[in-house]
Amino acid sequence: MTTAASKEPPQLLFRKSRVSGRDEAVFLFKLVLAIALAVAGGYLALRPNWLLALVGALLLGALYTHMVELQHQCLHHSAFRSSKIHRLVGIPLGVPLLVSYSHYRVRHLQHHRYLGTPQDSEFFGFDTRKPITSGMLLRGLLDYSRIVIVLRDVLRSWSGSWSYDIGQIAERRRREIIAEYRLIGLIVVAAVVAAALGFGGPVLRLWVLPLAFAVPMHFLVEIPEHLLCESDTTDVLRNTRSIRGSWLTTWFTNGNNLHVEHHAAMVVPINRLRERHPEVEEHAVYVERNYAGFFRKVAAVAWENRKGTTGSEPTRSA
Repeated sequence: MTTAASKEPPQLLFRKSRVSGRDEAVFLFKLVLAIALAVAGGYLALRPNWLLALVGALLLGALYTHMVELQHQCLHHSAFRSSKIHRLVGIPLGVPLLVSYSHYRVRHLQHHRYLGTPQDSEFFGFDTRKPITSGMLLRGLLDYSRIVIVLRDVLRSWSGSWSYDIGQIAERRRREIIAEYRLIGLIVVAAVVAAALGFGGPVLRLWVLPLAFAVPMHFLVEIPEHLLCESDTTDVLRNTRSIRGSWLTTWFTNGNNLHVEHHAAMVVPINRLRERHPEVEEHAVYVERNYAGFFRKVAAVAWENRKGTTGSEPTRSA
């Protein structure tokens, strides 16, 4: 559903909040649960029965997607009371999907800062400001070129030629990003060596196939955030979408469905965003009941743009 923004200002939505011991315990539980499910997925993926193996690979792909959303919380230093722990936990969470924690953090914090301006640029390259077409959605869904870009960054990191391409960053951040891409490179080489030594089956089932599933899954998690919202305003009540969702989608996306709440106060622990949702339903413009409703709207706009290719201006995301 789309709501009309209220004239009365929200009282809780923009309020900052520090990480408490309970918040930390909630995140640790999510972390342990993700590891346990990944172990279960790995067990199934290695079964001789092809159907069980496929289910295991799908589960691993879903878990790799979920882990990047856990990494997202670490980016904002809203998982632990000690800020130093976030990078230590965040780096391994992103490795299965080939995501550098520090590179993602720099780009993502810039996204928060510049949302609604021409300087906005998210880490994952889907531009929600472009007209929605079936081809654009398909390219985003199957964006395996990102893997090539990561491998390029790995090579540049090892050669010493890597540099940040969107503005200036501190030298310490640059060294951290290079170190993480080098680590990813070592893991990729280890996987290739393992395959050459006769362990290609486990590498395929535990990483390559799940990665192939995770790329479109992650795209579907990311696009509701700002697509079909107003891209020319810095008002978070108009440029961002929240989806009420179920307990399952809220867990799987690690609260990414409550995105207005997150942009309104990005340092608030994810588990506390649900209590702010009633204010979002009252004040925000773009609020959906579930993901199905959102994707129906996207499909309808893409269809209209398909019919309008004879000369009319395509429908844009704002």
